[in-house]
Amino acid sequence: MRNLRAAAPASFLAPPAPPLLLPPSTPTPRGAFTAKASPAAAAAQAHGWCPSPRRVGRLRRRAGAASSSGNLLASVEDAKKDVLVALSQIIDPDFGTDIVSCGFVKDLEISEALEEVSFRLELTTPACPIKDMFEEKANEVVAALPWVKKVNVTMSAQPAQPAYAGELPEGLQKISNIIAVSSCKGGVGKSTVAVNLAYTLAGMGARVGIFDADVFGPSLPTMVSPENRLLVMNPESRSILPTEYLGVKMVSFGFAGQGRAIMRGPMVSGVINQLLTTTDWGELDYLVIDMPPGTGDIHLTLCQVAPLTAAVIVTTPQKLAFIDVAKGVRMFSKLKVPCVAVVENMCYFDADGKRFYPFGQGSGAQVVQQFGIPHLFDLPIRPTLSASGDTGIPEVVADPQGDVAKTFQNLGVCVVQQCAKIRQQVSTAVSYDRSIRAIRVKVPDSDEEFLLHPATVRRNDRSAQSVDEWTGEQKVQYGDIPEDIEPEEIRPMGNYAVSITWPDGFSQIAPYDQLEMLERLVDVPRATTAAVSS
Repeated sequence: MRNLRAAAPASFLAPPAPPLLLPPSTPTPRGAFTAKASPAAAAAQAHGWCPSPRRVGRLRRRAGAASSSGNLLASVEDAKKDVLVALSQIIDPDFGTDIVSCGFVKDLEISEALEEVSFRLELTTPACPIKDMFEEKANEVVAALPWVKKVNVTMSAQPAQPAYAGELPEGLQKISNIIAVSSCKGGVGKSTVAVNLAYTLAGMGARVGIFDADVFGPSLPTMVSPENRLLVMNPESRSILPTEYLGVKMVSFGFAGQGRAIMRGPMVSGVINQLLTTTDWGELDYLVIDMPPGTGDIHLTLCQVAPLTAAVIVTTPQKLAFIDVAKGVRMFSKLKVPCVAVVENMCYFDADGKRFYPFGQGSGAQVVQQFGIPHLFDLPIRPTLSASGDTGIPEVVADPQGDVAKTFQNLGVCVVQQCAKIRQQVSTAVSYDRSIRAIRVKVPDSDEEFLLHPATVRRNDRSAQSVDEWTGEQKVQYGDIPEDIEPEEIRPMGNYAVSITWPDGFSQIAPYDQLEMLERLVDVPRATTAAVSS
C-alpha cells in the first residue's frame, strides 16, 4: 500500500487534504482498447512455428482413428490453431498488427473431416478500403494449408457503437464515428465537401448520416433532393425521424418547415442540441456534421454534446481564409478533436493544357505545415461541382468516375483509416472510486493514472460562480467546501472535459487539461494501471 498525497493547490495556502490510499491492484480504466490475441497464434509468432506436412498427416490420422469425441475435439482444436497461425500472417496496415491479434477472426469452424474451414472477418467498419484484400489474402493463406480443401470466408463489420466510454444522449448511442467538416469561414465550399464526403462514405459501404448544423443558413435542402422534405416526430418516443436521400439519413433546420432562423445565440444552441440528440439516427458508421461558420456557441455546444471523432478542415488558397481556418484548428485542438485532413477548395483550373491558380497557392499547405495535419486534398474550380450543389444531386453521385469523385474517394479512405486509428487509442477516463474516495484520471496514450481528492477538484473550479471574472478574486473560499464532499455524478462532455455534479447542486465543468495541471500542482505520484488481460 502506498499513500498518495492529494493536497490542495498552493494558491489556497491551506493544509493538505486527507491522504489517499492506492489499492494494490488497479482495475482497467474505461475506454481502454483490449486486443485479444489468440494464445496459439501468439505462441506460434513468438517461436516462428508453422504447420508442416508431417504434422498435417498426423492430424488427419488422428482424426480418422478417433474413437471418442474427446480425441476428435483435440484434432479439430489443433486444426484451428493451424488456421489462426496462417491468418496471423495478414497484417492490418493501419494498426500494424495481424488480424488475429486485432480480433477480426470470428466464428472459426472446422469440418470433422478436417477438410473445410469456415470463418468470418469482422472489420472495424464496412467502409474499410482494403476489405477485398483481406478477403483475398485470408482465402489464400488458409487454402495453402495442405489439409484444407475448401475455404468459406464471410466479411462483416463491427456493430455501430461510439468509441467514447461515457454516457451519451440516446440518439447518439448507436453512432460509431462523428466527423465535423469545418472551415470557420463562410463561402469556401464546406457544405459541398460535407455532402460529397458523406455520399462517398456511403458508396464505400458505410451507413451514413448528415447533420446540417447551420440554423441561420441551412444548405442541405438545396444540395440534396429527398422525396420527404419535412422532418417528422414519432408521437410515442418523441424522437425526430430523419429524412433520407439515396440511402443517407439527414437532418437540417431547413427540413423543419421554418426556413432560416432569426433567433438569439442561446436559442440556436438549444435548437441544435434538440435536433442532434433527439433524432432517431439508428445505427450509423459515420455521422458527418456540416459545421456553421465561426467558433462560437454552436461549435462549443456540438463539441460538448457529441464526442467528435475527427474534423476535416476546408479552406481556399487566399490568406484571409487561412487566418479564419487557423482559429478553427486551434479551437478543435483545445477541445481535443483531432484534425485529420485539409481540403483546399477552388484551388486551380486547367485550360489549354496548362494549370492556373487564380487565387494563389499555399494556404492549404500552410495549414498542414503549421498545425501538423497529415493529409491535404486539392479540389479544382469545376462548374459541375458548383452546379451539382444547386441541382440537388451530389457530384460524386452524378459523376462517380470523374476526377472530383476520385479526390473525394481518397478523402473518404483517409477519413476511414484515421477514424479507425483514433478509435483504437486509449481515451482519458475519469471516474469516482468510492472505495478509496478518490477521483481516478486515466492518462491518454499511457498506462498511468493519478488520483485527485474530490475536495481539491471542487475548490479549484474556475467558472464565474467560483471566481470573479473581472478581478480574479476567489468567490468560493477553501473552508466553504467540506473535506468529505463526494461527487454525485461524473459524465463526459465531448472529448475535452467532464461534467461533475456535486451534492450542493453545483455542476462543474472540468477540462482534462485542468485536471492534469491540478495533478502537477498537488504533486500526486502516478500509478501504473494493471495490465489488460486478453
